[in-house]
Amino acid sequence: MAALPESGTLAVFVLCATFAIVLVNLASLAVAAVRIGRRGRPSILPPGVPVSVVRPLRGIEAFSEETLRASFRLDYPAYELIFCVADAADPILPMLERMRADHPRIPSRLILGDERIGGNPKLNNCVRGWEAARHDWVILADSNVMMPADYIQQMQGAWRSDTGLVCSTPIGDRPDGFFALVECAFLNTLQARWQYAGEALGLGFAQGKSMLWHKPFLEARGGIRALNAEIAEDAAATKLVRAAGCRVHLVAAPFRQPLGRRSLGEVWSRQVRWARLRRVTFPLFFAPEIVIGALLPLTLAAVVVGGTEASALLAGAGAVWYGAEYGLAVRTGWPRSPRLLLAFLVRDALLPAIWASAWARTAIVWRGNPMDIRTRTPAPLETGPSAA
Repeated sequence: MAALPESGTLAVFVLCATFAIVLVNLASLAVAAVRIGRRGRPSILPPGVPVSVVRPLRGIEAFSEETLRASFRLDYPAYELIFCVADAADPILPMLERMRADHPRIPSRLILGDERIGGNPKLNNCVRGWEAARHDWVILADSNVMMPADYIQQMQGAWRSDTGLVCSTPIGDRPDGFFALVECAFLNTLQARWQYAGEALGLGFAQGKSMLWHKPFLEARGGIRALNAEIAEDAAATKLVRAAGCRVHLVAAPFRQPLGRRSLGEVWSRQVRWARLRRVTFPLFFAPEIVIGALLPLTLAAVVVGGTEASALLAGAGAVWYGAEYGLAVRTGWPRSPRLLLAFLVRDALLPAIWASAWARTAIVWRGNPMDIRTRTPAPLETGPSAA
């Protein structure tokens, strides 16, 4: 190792490459800080245009009472709610029926039973709800999204003349315990900021948590069944919208997902599942994810280059990087505490293993359905307990 700095070539190359990685990540943080929360031009959609909100449900989650109730409290003049539940014995049904009875003035329907069009259980659960939607504007929203009162207006506000789809990346909120904070480190200052940086470059990617569709647009391209072209409906949506010459746009401020308590195993399981799906659906974009965390590139550079001064310089670069991430959390009002800095380190220590696992294996467990994702429309291998 000591000979490398003397020759200079490898040391200079490694340092230049490392600082290029640092600058790219700092640029993405700056773009996200500017972009998130900024209100753009008024929506081009007519005010108060009727909207159908389709929510697939399965099981009772930690915050089901709050997230479901928020559906009935949207400050919008013309919307209907369509709840899709695959199993007539699902324990969420009594809670849902109580809420529907408590809000008789909000048009709502319950659709029991799914339609198995492929290996994606959520998409199977949404098909009948999509087809039952009465309005031309349809939002597909996951059960654990916390909808603010102006949820629909925020979705509409991102619609432009070139839009094919508006969506929101999930923001981890209300973490209980350290590993829930690690999940926030993954979802918020890492994944969400890259989503917004990509959109700024014209590379918007869909997220299945909240999707606003113009129903005639999707129906003209195969309808909701066209989203079965990929194992993940958001990947299929991204490719469909781009093929139509349109763009995926993000809401000005992403919606929150309350986390509650998380274990290390739960964080690992979710992140590996999502990483494997990204690797299968967008391998060229997934490959560089090995260097989106600070710990690996900076540590490797310090080992290869050696020397006290170079190590101190790299440590300083890491401090700036993590400081900028923390600053983004402060700027956006996302969960933060002094422990978030430690959560960044734990997250970045996990990233290389998650990345390697995504390349090494193709099995995932999605909502209790173990499946192999090597094919575009795999059938579930078996049904097990919920692993959402």
